[in-house]
Amino acid sequence: MAVESVGDIMARQLLTLDNGATLKDAHDLMREKSIRHIPVVDKDGGQLLGVLTQKRMIATVMGLLADYGVSALERRERQIRVMDILDADFESVDARAPLTEVVPFFLSNKHGCLTVVDEEGRLQGMVTSSDFVRLCAELLKERAGS
Repeated sequence: MAVESVGDIMARQLLTLDNGATLKDAHDLMREKSIRHIPVVDKDGGQLLGVLTQKRMIATVMGLLADYGVSALERRERQIRVMDILDADFESVDARAPLTEVVPFFLSNKHGCLTVVDEEGRLQGMVTSSDFVRLCAELLKERAGS
């Protein structure tokens, strides 16, 4: 197995939200699709604006529940824009980046995902810590078979 670059293991077909989405949109998407990271892109140019993590979404929802109660949750979720709660201070890499260069990111970062963008900042894919675990499992299986 010749796996050398981020592009070799990244997920290319991603579920995203645009900059007009609400917390309700994100909450529904995470729940329905069982995902933990949602890239948020500019609806006009497609540039990556940030990443909304499940951790941040849950913290925001819990705060709303504590402040307003369950009866007001859906209404309050519709009032909060993902742009107000996403992580805009995120790291991105090029698909050609060697895997050896991104391993330290996952060892020292709590996000659990690394976005992959092109030269114009448009989202191309995402690598998660799960992708690395999957790669390790495949390599170990391959090694055991040889």
